[in-house]
Amino acid sequence: MRPAGEVRQALLNACTQLATPDRGPTLREMAAVACVGLQAARETVKNMSRAGQLHRVRDRKVEYRNRPVAEYVPAAMQGEDDGFVDLAQVLRVWG
Repeated sequence: MRPAGEVRQALLNACTQLATPDRGPTLREMAAVACVGLQAARETVKNMSRAGQLHRVRDRKVEYRNRPVAEYVPAAMQGEDDGFVDLAQVLRVWG
């Protein structure tokens, strides 16, 4: 299996960094923190969602768009009941 590319790693790190228990980052927020173009981020997030690395948890109304945008969280941050787990547990799984 091929290792994850730089764009995928950067977006996953940005999503992990920005996610909180009550709010997940949008695609645009992840792309800005990861310093990745929007088109590359759009395709990569779609692939990461399909692969199960990211989960779409809710929609949020934003001022730059008429329709709500999706919020994402890394799969490692979701617990059994679709809630967040503590940071120590995430680091044990990741490391």
